[in-house]
Amino acid sequence: MSDEEKTSILILDDEAIVLKRLRPALEKAGYEVETFVRSSDASSRITERQFDIVITDLKMEGLDGMQFLTQVKERFPKTEVIVITGFATMDTVKESFQKGVLDFLAKPFKLGEILETVKKAETKIKQADDS
Repeated sequence: MSDEEKTSILILDDEAIVLKRLRPALEKAGYEVETFVRSSDASSRITERQFDIVITDLKMEGLDGMQFLTQVKERFPKTEVIVITGFATMDTVKESFQKGVLDFLAKPFKLGEILETVKKAETKIKQADDS
């Protein structure tokens, strides 16, 4: 399978431990993964290429996750965004969905949950490509 066919995922979380857990699990599942601890780096990366799926935390230093996902959606409306956060309030959940977020996972999450959500995003992308 060529890299072009692999689903690409960008993960942004200011907790390196989260990235350390997610990256190997997603790569093992056959995804191409890029991880970022700083939102400014992730933000400049999305100006260079489109990712199929973006997984982002909400509470971070600098650019927060809500601003980041807004940027992603404005640039690439077809990119599916999954939010992971330890600080979910009804307001942030609502705002995320209004901005077109596919799903919202509260920390601490299980790897199985994130893989399931990524598969859901992938299915949605494939359906959009077919139509």
